[in-house]
Amino acid sequence: MASITLKGNTIETIGNLPKTGTKAIDFSLVATDLSVKNLGDFSGSKLILNIFPSVDTGTCATSVREFNKKAANLENTKVLCISRDLPFAQGRFCGAEGIENVVMLSDFAAGRFGKDYGLEIVTGPLAGLHSRSIVIIDEKGIVTYTEQVSETVNEPNYEAALKAL
Repeated sequence: MASITLKGNTIETIGNLPKTGTKAIDFSLVATDLSVKNLGDFSGSKLILNIFPSVDTGTCATSVREFNKKAANLENTKVLCISRDLPFAQGRFCGAEGIENVVMLSDFAAGRFGKDYGLEIVTGPLAGLHSRSIVIIDEKGIVTYTEQVSETVNEPNYEAALKAL
């Protein structure tokens, strides 16, 4: 269990992020077209997993916009934006914002991704949602970087994540 904060109040997650140097855990997430995407669908590419509570909040939306801008210039890298939002909400957000360089994926059905990656929030008002986190996975499926943002309303460290590629 990890402790993070929401506006200064302590909340807990179900576990801890995967350790660097370990094989990334497979996942099944739903894309905005309702297809199911697994880790293997992205094999051979570097991955930035931009994980957040809900695209309907300011900080979460900002992280998607920032990675959308930065992803346009990255070679052999895909940015997967993952939340418990419904795929329809994710698609609506991307359409309204002109977001085209990231892949939006939803963990809405069972929250299995959040549990497997140790980042589901289990206490406080955001219980059941994902904590703001970054996981970088290399072309071979190995976790090379993680960040669990300690204060939920803060943005992730974009530069550190990009440097880890």
